[in-house]
Amino acid sequence: MTLLQGTLDVLVLRALAWEPMHSYAVARWIHARTAGTIDIEDAPLYKALHRLEHAGAVSATWGVSENNRRARYYRLTPSGRALLKRHESAWRRYAAAVFAVLDPA
Repeated sequence: MTLLQGTLDVLVLRALAWEPMHSYAVARWIHARTAGTIDIEDAPLYKALHRLEHAGAVSATWGVSENNRRARYYRLTPSGRALLKRHESAWRRYAAAVFAVLDPA
C-alpha cells in the first residue's frame, strides 16, 4: 500500500510512543497494528527516523536487540510527544472528513 505524504512520520511517532524501539521493531509494530496492510520498507523508514531525529522529535542510542545484535534504539522526546499529538489530531480530523464524503448517506 502506498502511504500518503506525511503518514510515515505519524506512524513512527505512534510506534515509539509505546516504548523505545529499533527500526525493525518499528516496522513490525506498524505491520502488526495494520493487520499486515502496511509494510514499511527500510529506506523510507530510515529516512523518516533520521528526519525525526534531526527535528528533535526522537533521540537515538545504541543497544542490543532481542537477537543479540547491535541496534540503534529510538525514543520519543518531549517535543516528539507534542508533535505526535498535533499530527494525530490533524489525521483524525482528515480521516473523519474523508469518511464523511465516502459515507453513502
